[in-house]
Amino acid sequence: MERLKIELLGAPILRQRAADVDVVDDEVRDLVRRMFDAMYAANGQGLAAPQVGIPRRIVVLDLPHEDTPSYALVNPRVVERAEERARGEEGCLSIPGVTEIVERPARVVVEAVDADGAPLRIEADGELARCLQHEIDHLDGILYIDHLSPLKRKMLLARYRKQQTRTVDA
Repeated sequence: MERLKIELLGAPILRQRAADVDVVDDEVRDLVRRMFDAMYAANGQGLAAPQVGIPRRIVVLDLPHEDTPSYALVNPRVVERAEERARGEEGCLSIPGVTEIVERPARVVVEAVDADGAPLRIEADGELARCLQHEIDHLDGILYIDHLSPLKRKMLLARYRKQQTRTVDA
């Protein structure tokens, strides 16, 4: 089976709200497996279905430097956010080659179902909280660059375009 292609900045699907998954079935489980394959092939730690051109509320995560399991989340939603904020570096498989410091809630609670349809509740802080928020944002058409000031966003996009031009010219 062909590997899923990661959509890049500018693809309209990255700005759309993804549809809820009504039933967790073999089709969803197959998509989850293919999403993990695409994420690992791109050396990522999180991937949302819209990033592979599928407008459904599915996220996969695997943080190699954290003592956490890998997650497949169907219809995830943040149900609690800490008032305390944390800053950390973020990048995105859909905007490769550039990163920036983003401020987000330091802790979150996320509810979802897993690839078997079993309910999950994740209380997260640190890198896991950041990654969960980043990937769930994708399901609502929000990119990490939307959390930057206009000046930082403009500078990051200029670096991204310059890098993309160099890649095409090579």
